[in-house]
Amino acid sequence: MVITKDRVKRFNFAKKPKRPGFLLNVAKEIISKPDLKKRGFKLTKTDMETIQGPYLLLVTHSSMVDFNIMLVATEPNMVNNVMTLEGFKDYTEPLMRHLGVLGTRKFIQDIHLVKNIKYCIEELGTTFALYPEARYSLDGCTSYLPDSLGKMIKILKVPVAVLQIHGNFVTCPQWNKINKKTYVEAELKKILSGNDVKEMSYQEINRIVNDNFQYDDFKWQYEKQIKIEHPQRANGLHSLLYKCASCKEEGRMHSEGTKLWCEACRKEWEMDEYGRLKAVEGETEFPHIPDWSNWERECVRKEILDGTYYFEDTVRVETLPGSTRFYKQGEGKFIQTITETRLECNYYGEPYTLVKNAKSLESMHIEYDYHKHGDCIDISIPDDSFWCYMSKRDVITKLSFATEEIHKLAMEKTDKQEE
Repeated sequence: MVITKDRVKRFNFAKKPKRPGFLLNVAKEIISKPDLKKRGFKLTKTDMETIQGPYLLLVTHSSMVDFNIMLVATEPNMVNNVMTLEGFKDYTEPLMRHLGVLGTRKFIQDIHLVKNIKYCIEELGTTFALYPEARYSLDGCTSYLPDSLGKMIKILKVPVAVLQIHGNFVTCPQWNKINKKTYVEAELKKILSGNDVKEMSYQEINRIVNDNFQYDDFKWQYEKQIKIEHPQRANGLHSLLYKCASCKEEGRMHSEGTKLWCEACRKEWEMDEYGRLKAVEGETEFPHIPDWSNWERECVRKEILDGTYYFEDTVRVETLPGSTRFYKQGEGKFIQTITETRLECNYYGEPYTLVKNAKSLESMHIEYDYHKHGDCIDISIPDDSFWCYMSKRDVITKLSFATEEIHKLAMEKTDKQEE
């Protein structure tokens, strides 16, 4: 039986959130605190004693352990937070609603989310924790922060704090989902008072947020000499470092154990216990892993500027309209050019084309081997999300870089035209 789009259950984003129930405190005591104690977790607070009442908390995002740290860092405050719908599917909507979690989709304009965050702060009297990068960091460094963040902060009219977490990424990066359970630490810092928010422009607010949201977990690991001796610490690194720094070939990189290598030119690198790379023979192009990924991003930007960037692939499409299940839509065609991102597919039995122009798609949610089903990207519209599993190997990191650079260049062009 073919399920038509009018019969699928959609998520109710307008539903008012609840004040977190007792289960949140139970989870904190039996899951969060014991886990962090084993890791030797340390928390420092800066200027937090001057905040009276609810505030907006912006949290860096590297792994699910972020949630444990956020709960411990904010006590005794009651905290609502946000999660995307695949999280609701994994943990069930009734549980997430009981824990005071708001549902959303990634990289769309969600007016219900802003209204419900405001409701939590003003009516429920809770602090609200937001992960403004809207996805896990790919390389342990700050991901894309939307310009709309400052505008939302102006609407909320409350103090703003940042919870910057170190160690979560290097212990369990998304391309290597082995949780090595090593040391983590965090700093909770007030960055804006209520008066600051009232008096500053959203552009000024964005600058302050960006300045206080910069992090580099590999740099932190090396400087702190945090040793990760796990024998499979480099597994999956080729998903991030998809372009050979030596011969410049793409999609020919491999990793296993503590080694990264290129099957095209046969060059090898070793990842040491402190997260640094060293060539087995010859020059070490990028000892610091984020320098390699930044170089890849610059290569993508050059392709876009040259007008040579183009990507096309046959994809397996699944949709997530609500919080209970994915719907298989068969094969589709995914195309990305310097002006738009396009998906042509079946949509509940009907042909469908989804087009996002350069200005409307700020960033892209990607998942490495999502639930062991393969690498995929997720593009959303207000009432559905399209999960596209790639045929080509090791392309989703480049697609993520390209999406952000295409958007940046489009906005830079618009700004110049308006001057």
